[in-house]
Amino acid sequence: MSRRNPFDELEELFDRMQENFESAARTWDPADLDAGLPATGAEMRVDLEDTGEELVLTGDLPGFETEDIDVRVVDRTLRVDAERDEETEEERGEYVRRERRRTSVSRAIDLPSAVDENDITAAYNNGVLTVRMPKTEPDSRGTQIDVN
Repeated sequence: MSRRNPFDELEELFDRMQENFESAARTWDPADLDAGLPATGAEMRVDLEDTGEELVLTGDLPGFETEDIDVRVVDRTLRVDAERDEETEEERGEYVRRERRRTSVSRAIDLPSAVDENDITAAYNNGVLTVRMPKTEPDSRGTQIDVN
């Protein structure tokens, strides 16, 4: 009967830990870390300013293109969605590594006052989204609901 070497089990444990660290490192985007975003990149940091005449949203969306971004206002809620696909291929010697990655960000921001949905403008420059929403008086007439 042979005796088990306890160091063999310890070696296996270290190998599994190394594989887990390497797997986690492949999912991290250094651009997200530099921007202070979590490793998933699934968060958009925003500022919402009330200038008196308009609401101005400024949000960080690094790495996206203008066509990747969808901005809309529905029921006093500003919704920003952005999605991009990335594909990388790396060849070293006999090994080829190809990775696909989809990054998406979605935020819904409740607006503190009514805005004129027809005059909203949005601009995207150097990874920063700016949405200008002129304020308007809420419809004081309300909506009549028929009772059956």
